Amino acid sequence: MEINSRPVVVKRMPERVNARTAREFLRDVRPFLVTDRPQLVFDLSQVVQLDAAGVEMLLRCMSEAHRRDGDLKLASPSAQASVILELTRTERLFEIYESSTDAVRSFSGFLPNAMRQQLLHKRPLNQAVA
Repeated sequence: MEINSRPVVVKRMPERVNARTAREFLRDVRPFLVTDRPQLVFDLSQVVQLDAAGVEMLLRCMSEAHRRDGDLKLASPSAQASVILELTRTERLFEIYESSTDAVRSFSGFLPNAMRQQLLHKRPLNQAVA
């Protein structure tokens, strides 16, 4: 059984993520968010400005991905992006990786909620419930 054959989409975020660029970025990634079980990585390596609208857009994208049994992970946050994510305490809501490659690899062990539930109900009889 192949658990993860879905593509992981990596998108590089713009240098400045403000109200205008956040709307544009959201418009660009929306087609990937509305698929079944989206798997997205946002590369923040080039971000030099991330404002409240940018943070809100990240949270919205994560929420959309989770709603469709998918996930959004962040990769390579610049120093500026890291500070804003820390100050807004949103860094603890995301899985953040040092590189896009590491973030993409992390999806290989990713189990959508539906599959996780199915596997829980099909565990061997001798396996104890934790």
